[in-house]
Amino acid sequence: MQTSAIILTAPGRLGLQTLALTPPGPADVVVDVAWSGISTGTERLLYTGRMPPFPGMGYPLVPGYETVGRVSAAGPEAMVAPGALVFVPGANCYGDVRGLFGGAASRIVTAGARVVPIPESLGEKATLMALAATAQHAIALPGAGLPDLIVGHGTLGRLLARLTVAAGGTPTVWEHAAGRRDAGGGYNVVDPAEDRRRDYRMVIDVSGDSSVLDTLVSHLAPGGTVVLAGFYSDRMSFAFAPAFMREARILIASQWQKADMAHVCALASDGALKLDGLITHRAPAEDAERAYEEAFSDTGCLKMILDWSNAA
Repeated sequence: MQTSAIILTAPGRLGLQTLALTPPGPADVVVDVAWSGISTGTERLLYTGRMPPFPGMGYPLVPGYETVGRVSAAGPEAMVAPGALVFVPGANCYGDVRGLFGGAASRIVTAGARVVPIPESLGEKATLMALAATAQHAIALPGAGLPDLIVGHGTLGRLLARLTVAAGGTPTVWEHAAGRRDAGGGYNVVDPAEDRRRDYRMVIDVSGDSSVLDTLVSHLAPGGTVVLAGFYSDRMSFAFAPAFMREARILIASQWQKADMAHVCALASDGALKLDGLITHRAPAEDAERAYEEAFSDTGCLKMILDWSNAA
């Protein structure tokens, strides 16, 4: 089998190519992809060459971990039936071309245990499930909890705020970009330079800004917690004395787990987690080079998705 896939051959060099697929095994599924999302966090780092050392890192590679498609074939041990609409968090099925994270392709072979069946009603919005699960993981992290301050009002920050409101919280959100300070449902978005509050108990940062820690510590209550839930390309550091005086705690949230995905899928399915207004841009997969550039340069773009319906 073959697939059309987005290939990053080197930083800044991207295009659509035809690749041979690894033959599926008895526990694998073949997924015909409908949509895939472009991440402005990790994929931007891959595109710019600023990704820190990471398992599987290297070029050429197929990016993408926000993929939705339909199972077209399933092995006898796959436990997923053909015809199911599924979320695919990436794949590594391209031979010598690395799958990091391997979801940006027209057809994917992956283990049936990795895919997540989703309701038909979610459609293209299911591309947001990885970010929603990432936000949920930050909240569910041992020692964390519902934030009263969220840093960043991009897609991940908005999902984090919506999950917090759905759980009964009323967070404040910081956002530097004036164009992204549109009001959220049940929470306020402010310019961090204008926030004089110094008693936040739980701060979750999804900004990806490696220089943010000193500022966040200065706004903490004694014993407060900062959860780093973005992806940071540069070394992080902080002044010890202010953190010492506040007995600040710093936690790091890693990749979402199955329980996080199950939780957000259930919330999205019954309408408790709203996904409206987050997918702002769409492009055919054949126009991937322009789409990636726009996703990374247009501050009005919250989430760009690629439509694979016409890709061979």
